[in-house]
Amino acid sequence: MKDMKLAVLGAHGRGRISIMAHRPGEGFHLVAASGHTTDGLDIYREKCGDSIRLTADYREIIADKNIDAVFICTPDYLHLEHTLAALQAGKTVFLEKPMAISIEDCDAILAAAESKQGRLYVGHNMRFFPVMRKMHELISEGRIGKVETIWCRHFVGMGGDAYFKNYNSERKYSNSLLLQKGAHDIDIIHWLAGGHTRRVVGMGKLSVYNRVENRRSADDFAPRGEITQVNWPPLSQTGLSPVINVEDLSMILMDLDNGVQASYMQCHYAPDTHRNYTVIGTEGRIENYGHASNRDNWATVHLWNQRTTYSELGHEIFRIPFIEGSHGGADPLMIDDFLNFLRGQECAESATPWDARMAVATGCQGARSLREGSIPLSVS
Repeated sequence: MKDMKLAVLGAHGRGRISIMAHRPGEGFHLVAASGHTTDGLDIYREKCGDSIRLTADYREIIADKNIDAVFICTPDYLHLEHTLAALQAGKTVFLEKPMAISIEDCDAILAAAESKQGRLYVGHNMRFFPVMRKMHELISEGRIGKVETIWCRHFVGMGGDAYFKNYNSERKYSNSLLLQKGAHDIDIIHWLAGGHTRRVVGMGKLSVYNRVENRRSADDFAPRGEITQVNWPPLSQTGLSPVINVEDLSMILMDLDNGVQASYMQCHYAPDTHRNYTVIGTEGRIENYGHASNRDNWATVHLWNQRTTYSELGHEIFRIPFIEGSHGGADPLMIDDFLNFLRGQECAESATPWDARMAVATGCQGARSLREGSIPLSVS
C-alpha cells in the first residue's frame, strides 16, 4: 500500500511533533508544512527531504486532494477556522489541544467531525505521560478504593517567559490560560476521576505581570515560539506583550457528574515548573513527585494506604522509567497512537473529542466564574 500523505499547519514550534509521524515506507509520509512564514522551516527539509512543500498559505494544503491527514498546531484562536476547513475537505485531523477557545467553537468542530466528512483526533499528550498512566493504573486496580477527590497544583515557572510574551496574554486570542495550560490538567482530572465536570466555580486575578512596564510595541505581534530567555524574579521581566488581560493566577473547584469533587490551581510566576496531583479514595491516596522523568530527575508516584501519622514518602513508591522523547516520552507515544488512529485501530488511552470539548467547557466556565465574582456555573 502507498504511504498516507500527511501535512502540518502551524509548523513552527509545537508543529514539529508532526516530524515524528514521518515514516516513509512504513505507511506515513510528511509532504507539506505551513507556517505564518516559511522562515525557520528548514528543519523539515532536513528531516523529510527536499521534496517537502513549505508554504505560508494553509489553504494550499487544504486544497490538495492528495493529502490524507493534517496536523493542526496553529495558535488556539485559529483552531476553528483551520479544523473546519480540513474536516470539510474530508481530511483526518490531528488537532492540538485545546480544541478551541470557546464552547461554541468546540461544538462547531464536533458537528463537522460527526458529519463524517473527516475524522478528528485531539492531541492531549498528558494522557501519555508515564507518571499519569501509572496513577490511572493504580486507580483502575482499586489500590485506593473509589476515587472521591482530586487536587492539582500547577506551578508554571516559564509563564512570564512564554505565555505573557505572545498571543496567550490576550483574552480575544486565548480566552484564559485555563485553556492553553489548564485544558491538560482538567482533562487528566476527568480521566482519573472517570467523569466530567457539571458545575464549576473560579477565583483568580492578574496579580504580577500587569505591573511589568517593559513591553513590546503594539505592532510587534509575537506568535508562540521557543523560549529564548529566562528572567527572574518575575517583576524583572522584559519584552512582555503590550496587552495583558488574562489572569496569571487561576483556581477552580469542580463538581463532577459522578460525585467526585476536584480542584485545580495554576500560577504563572512560580520559581519552578511542576504539576502535583493528589488523588484520594475510600482506601488510600496517591501523589506524584515530578511529572516527566528525564535522565537526571526521576518522577515517582507515592501510595499511602495504611493509617499513619506524617509519612513523607508513603507506603509504596513507584519509580517512573525514563522514556526518550519530548514531554517525558509522551509525545512519541501520542504520535504512535495517532498513527494507529489513521490505521483504523482502537485508541483506548487517548482523549476523545468529547473529552477535549469538556476540558475546554470547564475552563471557559471556570474563567467566566472567576471574572464574574466567583459565581457557580453549570457546564452543559
